Amino acid sequence: MSLRKIIASVIAMSMLFSVGCGSKDPSSDFSEKKDSVAASTSLSASDTAKKMGVGLNLGNTMEAYDATNCEKISYEWIPTVGSNTPQDYETSWGAVVTTQEVIDGIKESGFNTVRIPVFWGNMMENDGKWKINPDYIARVKEIVDYCVNDDLYVVINIHHFDEFIIRRHTEAECAEIFTNLWTQIADYFKDYPYTVVFEGFNEYLGGNQFDDSGELKELSKSSGYSITNTLNQAFVDSVRKTGGNNGDRVLIVSGYWTNIDLTTTDSFKIPTDTAQDRLMVSVHYVDNAMYWTNKIGGSDWKDYIDDQITKLNNAFTSKHIPVFLGETTSIYPDSNFDTNAEITSSSECLEYVLNKLTENGFVPVLWDTNDNFYSRTEYKIKNETDENVIKSIAEKLEK
Repeated sequence: MSLRKIIASVIAMSMLFSVGCGSKDPSSDFSEKKDSVAASTSLSASDTAKKMGVGLNLGNTMEAYDATNCEKISYEWIPTVGSNTPQDYETSWGAVVTTQEVIDGIKESGFNTVRIPVFWGNMMENDGKWKINPDYIARVKEIVDYCVNDDLYVVINIHHFDEFIIRRHTEAECAEIFTNLWTQIADYFKDYPYTVVFEGFNEYLGGNQFDDSGELKELSKSSGYSITNTLNQAFVDSVRKTGGNNGDRVLIVSGYWTNIDLTTTDSFKIPTDTAQDRLMVSVHYVDNAMYWTNKIGGSDWKDYIDDQITKLNNAFTSKHIPVFLGETTSIYPDSNFDTNAEITSSSECLEYVLNKLTENGFVPVLWDTNDNFYSRTEYKIKNETDENVIKSIAEKLEK
């Protein structure tokens, strides 16, 4: 083990023992990073996108929760997991406890961004106040700190908890609740460096809601766009009002279902913003339809990717609004390939897609869970060919 990794392990262990100490000043660790250009200078969204490179999701980790029967209206509140500590939730979907060494390995693998999905409702009191548990946000802070220590860009969002709220509340109630939540999150991190980026939601803007009979019903398109636009505006407004670096921090607004076709219409509105050129748009899976219809690697797959990219460029890139691919396919199973595939291996597909996305200035962040694409116990990308793809693209982006 390298000296750097030994030191990182010692630091990580000391941080793990400090979980729950929510009284610590969240910005106190970064006085030595004030001179970093990326940390201390507010860059435009486009310039930030160029620096974010290729990212990796810390999936099934801080967004994990007890999802038993969550599709039913009788699921009134978030069940407690284990002893109700942050690590109980962090590991409940199979993840290991995140350490500095896990993040070091992500950095060394060639990634320059880590996306941390977060379910903020864990450990929250069911009293209608929507107050984030201080121990839980302190644990999120520790993982953010690991990323900042490695000069990585780090993205935090509201993940799955947006589903819980949207399903059970009116548009106006949702706006009030998310304003409350984002005010707390943004205020906690307001003095953090500009390499910390906030993403408003995950995939559920415009999603289904429970009707009076307790059944999940799909919203009309007009209602879906209304709630999507309203909540994105509430997110931007609440963050900006907290001041500090949040006054001009880059923010990522979420697409309608993060679906490219639905997000690139005129019905989707970019929020008004008091900061200039500081917004990105999040969508997911540029090849999603081809993946699920088993056409990966074929000519239809290639054409579909080009069509999706064209739509994104016309709707956003041409207007100097960068595209954040918050979840991008990392592994292509053999079962999902076209029978007439022209590209026949997962690694080749990965390289093809990532080159397409980065050449268009997008920020692709691979969806990953514990021990899937990247090993959080061996601290490296599991497949050597995949590792070479990531490092090759990272080197290309650095030039």
